[in-house]
Amino acid sequence: MIDHISIPVSDLAAGAAFYEAVLAPLGLTRLVDRPHTVGFGKRYPEFWLNARPGMAAAGADTGMHVCLRARTQDAVIAFHAAALTHGGADDGAPGLRQAATGPYFAAFIRDPDGNKIEAATFLPAEGG
Repeated sequence: MIDHISIPVSDLAAGAAFYEAVLAPLGLTRLVDRPHTVGFGKRYPEFWLNARPGMAAAGADTGMHVCLRARTQDAVIAFHAAALTHGGADDGAPGLRQAATGPYFAAFIRDPDGNKIEAATFLPAEGG
């Protein structure tokens, strides 16, 4: 349903370096570099950073977050660890959670600009 998403970053070079490390465990790499935007993806850019110099950090109460799919629990853990190592903040440690569709394993981080990003992997249904 969703083809791609863009998020704002106050410093494009710093944001791109942060996301190179954070998105690598999810299999996303830097595919496009333009003067005011950088695109990450697997085969085509799915996750874009847009330069917004001078913007204020996103508030914790914006209600907006992006969830990216991870293949494994280890990838979720690596995503979270990379974020903390590269200047992001914890907004929900890796762990089991319950959704309307069943259990899943996820972690939430805040990037240096306050954007809330989640990595999640969905667990097989019991008995399946």
